[in-house]
Amino acid sequence: MPAASLSPPLPLWVRVPAAAGIALVLLPLLAMTLQVDWARFPALIGSEASRAALALSLRTAAASTVLCVLLGVPMAAVLARSPRRGTGLLRGLVLIPLVLPPVVSGLALLSVVGRQGLLGAGLEVLGVRIAFTTAAVVLAQTFVALPFLVLSLEGALRAADTGYEQAAATLGAGPTRVLLGVTLPLVAPSLLAGVVLSFARALGEFGATITVAGSLQGTTRTLPLEIYLQREADPDAAIALSFLLILVAAAVIALVRRRGVR
Repeated sequence: MPAASLSPPLPLWVRVPAAAGIALVLLPLLAMTLQVDWARFPALIGSEASRAALALSLRTAAASTVLCVLLGVPMAAVLARSPRRGTGLLRGLVLIPLVLPPVVSGLALLSVVGRQGLLGAGLEVLGVRIAFTTAAVVLAQTFVALPFLVLSLEGALRAADTGYEQAAATLGAGPTRVLLGVTLPLVAPSLLAGVVLSFARALGEFGATITVAGSLQGTTRTLPLEIYLQREADPDAAIALSFLLILVAAAVIALVRRRGVR
């Protein structure tokens, strides 16, 4: 008998708040879809500024997701497997970007990489500028998206059975081989979920980006920033671009999940 059929039935009252939650998520999307000017939709999303903003968003979100994986996987492994004191405090600090207003996140980053920032002043002397460049967009997106991957992966690592890892180590596998060949494959679904969440969060980032990177067309103006600017100039274009952003995010998430299942 499949394991799913052994699950106890849910109480009937649970369906009411579940339906309300689904409606809360779907109704705004449906309402926005109904407001799209479909006759002008290709023209609204086909402008040079819109195409440049979409391309920049996809490039920076992909780059920030790669950084989230490179930094977040080691962070999650250390937080999940380290027995040292202070891990709880470190975990809390890592998750702070989740609760910070995006503008505050941008100001915090600007205080580091801005011209008068902690590191920015020294980088300016060397001729390296980060603030108000494409690199600043990637930095802002990584800052706000990284906790999503760490949170997803750390919980899975804590709950994972370490028996396979111990067996591999007993058979002579080194720590790196155990991590890459045993540990991470065991928590692959959670890692994939973290990647999807990180990409989606980076793709929709607005507040931190505009604070630390500004809004320079072709350089730092991502699709969310273009939508914000079009909201006053052409509301129909803003609605169309918003719908486009939803489609792109949904398509990327579906593609990543499909490959993960394979």
